Amino acid sequence: MGQAAQKISKVDQKKLLDVLNTAFAEEWLAYYQYWIGAQVAVGPMRAKIAEEFMEHANEELKHAKWICDRIIQLGGTPVLNPNQFETIAQCQYAAPTLAYVMNLLEQNLTAERCAVGRYQQICDMCFGKDYETFRISSKILKEELEHEQEIADFQEDIRLGTELGKQLQK
Repeated sequence: MGQAAQKISKVDQKKLLDVLNTAFAEEWLAYYQYWIGAQVAVGPMRAKIAEEFMEHANEELKHAKWICDRIIQLGGTPVLNPNQFETIAQCQYAAPTLAYVMNLLEQNLTAERCAVGRYQQICDMCFGKDYETFRISSKILKEELEHEQEIADFQEDIRLGTELGKQLQK
């Protein structure tokens, strides 16, 4: 446990640890959502989208590690039982019951937008009060915003390709 980390943070430690554990659980769910989506995806641009999903999955796992490390530095305990992830998380896991890429992209877009909100919340909570947690959460926020943009770009590419295909058939 990092005594210095606890002393220099001017944020309510219980609230901060609760929010960080929520983010930690959400990162694990996001990791799995991307990972399983990459395995089952079907449809246009499947290979490229699956590759992007795996990249995002690895980044979500990295985020979970950063959040876990910070929870421990602040004297907390990360969620120890993965069965608790879904009850703690507010950004929910969406099982890929329809494996079509547009459905998977939409599910992941919803999850990314929730993650953006979570990390904006942590940044707001820590700004000027806990530099290290702010730094970590702002770095994750940047990556989550990039994920959102990449997903939206894939959706737009598929929509444009579909429209162009319809026009060419006329």
